[in-house]
Amino acid sequence: MAAVLPGFGRHIGDLLSKSSGFIAGSLSAATCADEVEQADGAGCQDDAAALRLKWVAMAAILLAGVIGVGLPLAGRKRRAVQTGSAAFVTAKAFAAGVILATGFVHMLHDSDHALSSPCLPATPWRSFPFPGFVAMLAALATLVLDVLVTRFYEGKHRDEVARAKADAAAALAASTSAGASDEDITVVTVVVQEDERKALLLQPHSHSHGHDLAQQPEGRDGEVSDHVRSVVVSQILEMGIVSHSVIIGLSLGVSRSPCTIRPLVAALSFHQFFEGFALGGCIAQAQFKNLSAALMASFFAITTPTGIAAGAGLASFYNANSPRALVVEGILDAVSAGILIYMALVDLIAADFLGGKMTGTTRQQLMAYVALFLGALSMSSLAIWA
Repeated sequence: MAAVLPGFGRHIGDLLSKSSGFIAGSLSAATCADEVEQADGAGCQDDAAALRLKWVAMAAILLAGVIGVGLPLAGRKRRAVQTGSAAFVTAKAFAAGVILATGFVHMLHDSDHALSSPCLPATPWRSFPFPGFVAMLAALATLVLDVLVTRFYEGKHRDEVARAKADAAAALAASTSAGASDEDITVVTVVVQEDERKALLLQPHSHSHGHDLAQQPEGRDGEVSDHVRSVVVSQILEMGIVSHSVIIGLSLGVSRSPCTIRPLVAALSFHQFFEGFALGGCIAQAQFKNLSAALMASFFAITTPTGIAAGAGLASFYNANSPRALVVEGILDAVSAGILIYMALVDLIAADFLGGKMTGTTRQQLMAYVALFLGALSMSSLAIWA
């Protein structure tokens, strides 16, 4: 036994020493000359030209984001592009395909590229599929968050209804000798299209006279549930989009190669427009007040340009190919991929195509399916350049 313990102790010591070496190597900020040269484009480094292109990229991506997220919000009062119109459903399906391809084709690929870099130690980064594993955990965490936030908003809505009914019952009791209870109050949820707000209308009815003074509209509970889901989806989708917008903005901003930046300008503008359209559609369906909707839209629109500006400021001393930077970028890309894949499949595609919302003629439904595939294929094809 005494002879075994020293050997076991040496084995544990060697294992801890190797583990500390792996961690230290992964957290190192040291340069990786070959990888830097390959990433920045050998023979195509021009700081002045790169800076000019970054300014163009910030303006183009900002404009694309503002137009994309603004169209559904501005169109809420216009019949042709309202959230229930055929044109809106088709465009939203295209945008859902774009977001799905962003997660699968772009973010997962970028994560794999970063975490399989020769700048990182082979163990553990190339001995286990971390990109898929982290994306899976992020998708499951998004599911849990989705459920918790939905329950929170549903409970909040129930409390508002109960409080409104109690107030109305008290007012009715004061004005009638028979009195009234909160069971004698019908709460009707009405969407006021002029200012995009949901209002609770309290309608009293009397069982003692043998008839109701107001009838509950059928499907009211479903409408409330749809509203709650739209609120939750818009907030979680914005979180997922913003998280990877920061990453791609920083990646473009720290680049010193015009050859790398030039194709990204058009690709990211296209990407930002349709992501913004999907987010704007969710915000419009959630019926946020104008100020809240404007704040959410503005936060989305400025995220990528802000990331580019921050990256440009760090370009002179930030090494995007150090082990530390690669690990952080790879993990964040995988997290973003998991969030976007979950949101695209569950809250955008399944909710619309399997949830009974896909109404209209067969031709309109077919157009939505075609748009979904076109969006996914179009965004996937941009991987050739970005």
